[in-house]
Amino acid sequence: MYGWRGRIGLIVPSSNTTMEPEFWAMAPQGVSIHTARMKLSSVTVEELIEMEEEAGRAAELLATAGVDIIVYGCTTGSLVKGPGHDKAIAERLERRMGIEAIATATAILEALNTLKARRIALATPYIDEVNEKEKMFLEAQGYKIVDLKALKIRRNTDIGRQPPEAAYRLARSLDTSRADAVFISCTNFPTLPIIGKLEKDLGIPVITSNTATMWLTLRKIGIREAITGYGKLFNINNTR
Repeated sequence: MYGWRGRIGLIVPSSNTTMEPEFWAMAPQGVSIHTARMKLSSVTVEELIEMEEEAGRAAELLATAGVDIIVYGCTTGSLVKGPGHDKAIAERLERRMGIEAIATATAILEALNTLKARRIALATPYIDEVNEKEKMFLEAQGYKIVDLKALKIRRNTDIGRQPPEAAYRLARSLDTSRADAVFISCTNFPTLPIIGKLEKDLGIPVITSNTATMWLTLRKIGIREAITGYGKLFNINNTR
């Protein structure tokens, strides 16, 4: 049986082509990923808010697969309405389905706290209006954004077509001299092959939307084994 250790129910934007493959790549043996989708074409504030209306139905479909947790797999979609938006999404899904739920923005905050990182160098593929929402969200939680660089891509499928090397080059263009960590945002921005190399080259922890979300998801379902190659975060011994 697939998922004999845990079944992850993942909700992603319909145009996301990256989070599922990266989740499968990181998944420990015995953990399976089951996905539902919400309509999104472009990463704009308006579309992110509209997309959220489909989350409840997506969660209902995942519940029929007997998943152990429901993950709202969108970074800016879980923070676009400001501080607490991530928690509100998870709470609504939990009330509706009776299954524990988390959102990507929550995972990012917990990952940064675990790494004791307060000064963040931020790399994103987003347009300016979305970058501003993310910056405001993080700063409201007490983080300082010491530098921000963005590709300014609107269509989500175009974000998913970026090679991982684009994320590497973008992150290397950041001023990290005052940063405690680098955060590469967006669950549809391919990053997995470059994270380990980037950490070595920069000498500070690197997290991405997908690594943070998988890390917290595994903790929530009680799987804490070290996973190599995807950054320091996975090798910190934490309790739930």
